Amino acid sequence: MTALLTIIVLVFILIAIWQMVKIFDLAQAKIENTQIATDKDNTVNAYLMMAFLAFIYVITIISFVYWGDLPLMSNSASEHGPTIDNLMIISMVVIFIVQTITQFLLHYFAFKYKGEKGKKALFFADNNKLEAIWTIIPVIVLAGLIIYGLNTWIHIMGVEETEDTLVVELYAQQFNWKARYGGADNTLGKANVRLIDIDRANILGVDESDPNAQDDIITTELHLPVGRPVIFKMRSQDVLHSAYMPHFRAQMNCVPGMITQFGFTPTVTTAEMRQRSQIVKKVKNINEIRVENSKPLLAKGEEPLEPYEFDYLLICNKICGKSHYNMQMKIIVETQEEFDAWLSEQKEFKNSLIN
Repeated sequence: MTALLTIIVLVFILIAIWQMVKIFDLAQAKIENTQIATDKDNTVNAYLMMAFLAFIYVITIISFVYWGDLPLMSNSASEHGPTIDNLMIISMVVIFIVQTITQFLLHYFAFKYKGEKGKKALFFADNNKLEAIWTIIPVIVLAGLIIYGLNTWIHIMGVEETEDTLVVELYAQQFNWKARYGGADNTLGKANVRLIDIDRANILGVDESDPNAQDDIITTELHLPVGRPVIFKMRSQDVLHSAYMPHFRAQMNCVPGMITQFGFTPTVTTAEMRQRSQIVKKVKNINEIRVENSKPLLAKGEEPLEPYEFDYLLICNKICGKSHYNMQMKIIVETQEEFDAWLSEQKEFKNSLIN
């Protein structure tokens, strides 16, 4: 009933607005209202175009001064990261140059060729030379960017699985991640969502009869050895997720019913990244904000916000549901010795089952 009354009220409001518009139109009927622009109108608009052009350039300069430093662009932590960053920088430089030139020409021509009585604009109905120039140049530039991008992508995706490669499964489900290691044999056992057995704590649907699955290790924290190639096998239990690891320049969709793959080699440990000046500055800034936000909590006798410490993160880059924002897992990059020590402390799949 409330919804019906709300709809009726809205309908009456729309009718009232419609009637008021009709009354306003009738009141303006005797007032001269020509739609033809005068020389004064054209001159005003021409100067406004130039003023807006100046505004674009000023705001661009201000943005470079205050926000031109992109910490993430200099903090890649994978072997292929600098290549991705280089491709991004080249693309942004090309876009910036083209935008600067085209915006200037657009606004300048609008100013120079503003409408004036007795003045007729000279125009070309057809000019093959000009059309060839503004067609061929963008084709060459875009082709270069596309070919460079494809070669970069092929190089990144061409990581081959060798004896030294660490194989890890990333398992996505609303709204958390699980990592599965191949254990001593570095071979993942078979798995299928139809084999999930909550009563036996088989939460990933690992095939209990597969010999390769017996020493698999399932964790809620992702540890990676620095300098060692890693190949991720990705699965999703429910909806489409996206495994995104920003500092490693890695992202791949996790699709229900199939296994997707991405590989990279970590090059900077978590401890080393925490020492970088930009990260130190970022952590300090965040903690200062947390101290300020903790003051009201302390006044109420509540616990203050915990200090922030930098960690690599695996996050979901698809809007997968109401708790999508909280779907993340900590990544720790460490030495091979530290990784081996951590892995040896984890419980194997065969020992984690409930009988």
